[in-house]
Amino acid sequence: MTAATLDHRTTAAADWRALGTAVRLVVTDPALLDSCNLLLARHLAEVDAACSRFRPDSELALLDGSQGRPVRVSPLLAEALDVALRAAEATDGAVDPTVGSAMEAIGYDRDFTLVREDDRPVRLTVKRAPGWRKVRLDLATGTVTVPSGVRLDLGATAKAWAADKAATVLAEAAGCGVLVSLGGDTAVAGEPPAGGWQIRVQDVTGAVDETPTQGSYATVGLRSGGLATSGTAARNWRRDGHTLHHIVDPHTGLPVRTPWRTVSVAAPTCADANAATTAALVKGKGAEHWLTRLGLPARLVTQEGLVVTTPGWPITPGARGTARSAPTQESAA
Repeated sequence: MTAATLDHRTTAAADWRALGTAVRLVVTDPALLDSCNLLLARHLAEVDAACSRFRPDSELALLDGSQGRPVRVSPLLAEALDVALRAAEATDGAVDPTVGSAMEAIGYDRDFTLVREDDRPVRLTVKRAPGWRKVRLDLATGTVTVPSGVRLDLGATAKAWAADKAATVLAEAAGCGVLVSLGGDTAVAGEPPAGGWQIRVQDVTGAVDETPTQGSYATVGLRSGGLATSGTAARNWRRDGHTLHHIVDPHTGLPVRTPWRTVSVAAPTCADANAATTAALVKGKGAEHWLTRLGLPARLVTQEGLVVTTPGWPITPGARGTARSAPTQESAA
């Protein structure tokens, strides 16, 4: 989970909800907040209409009935699908948009606020996702081919991509620094405030103004690109005696069993950062070495509260070791 901390003398912020998650917009010119917020709301409404798995009238949902035929889609959905397929390739399939049926099977087939209230039984059977390579996207013609029976889920990439796109568009339109956070997927663009955007990375959920347990958070200065945090604790629910969550392993079709409580990554784009955090949860043990090989600054917290960082991640004062050539550890318990 990530949250921007503000210098109220030079920035202004708006907080609301869209896409089933918390939205936070921060601009470095307070006079432009309202106009930027209107543009952001319009952008997110368009993303929802194109990419939502929970709206029967969304473009994505309409692909379910395509029966393997090529379907012309909007440039917006084509871009979102392209981001999802590139994330799948970059993560060796750890992030896979063909997990839609698996998400439905575990009960995540509606807005999360309704999932916890649902008492329908779930079907916890091991079933590998069909695989992202079966989806054919032709950007030249604007068409996508989804095999019959395959349901897509863009939850692992769409919010981060939407944050990237919104931050860039708003910064260009307003001519000021912009931060957009969608459920903790944070993208920045334009001229940052003095000292950069100060973003708090939390290992526990809670309001921005609440003080987490000492050691359970870190503050990162971000001047460009994106920062994302993924975990298994924020979106989980109980069903039939099972504790379930929204991070699905494409190899099993089941909620991933991972040694990590949360993973945070900084990258050139929020979409890249989010794909890396999700993939790290799926890859499990050794994910810190995978992130190190990719040159991505990251902070991984184990289920027991041990913090592991990769080179480039700022070390919390008092932490043991350094982050120069190998992952380092500190306690967040």
